[in-house]
Amino acid sequence: MTSSTTPGLTRFNALDDAAAAAELHEVCASSAWGSKMLAQRPYATSDALFAASDAAMAELTTADLGEAMAGHPPIGRPKPGDPTSAREQRGMAGASEELKAELLELNLAYQDKFGHVFLICATGATGEQMRDAVKVRIENTAEVEREIARGELVKINRIRLTRLAEGE
Repeated sequence: MTSSTTPGLTRFNALDDAAAAAELHEVCASSAWGSKMLAQRPYATSDALFAASDAAMAELTTADLGEAMAGHPPIGRPKPGDPTSAREQRGMAGASEELKAELLELNLAYQDKFGHVFLICATGATGEQMRDAVKVRIENTAEVEREIARGELVKINRIRLTRLAEGE
């Protein structure tokens, strides 16, 4: 974590609202989250940015969480041409066709049960770890799973906000 303003954060703070909103939407697809983040600019430090993100995420309604999750592709199927989802799902790059097929089946069963994509902070996770997580989490209640997904979104947002603040 950074306690001083970084070049990326300085650049982000200087953007007009429309450009900043577009960058925030790339971090998280929830319009409620984006509005809360936009309203608190400028951010003095990366820590302040992260704290605002965590607070905004904690306030999201079920519908807001659904909107945020809808911005994420299923595990094993990053959005074509999207370097962010490809980078975050790198652990699936070398997965066997068997594992990819198993994960697709599990993803579909999860979506049938919960009505949204299986969400996990995939950065640094292997395909096997992601498969094992969906197998465990599919047994949860909708309420428990929604809060786990909220926590995963917090982690994903922090990774993406770090990249934004560092100017990547």
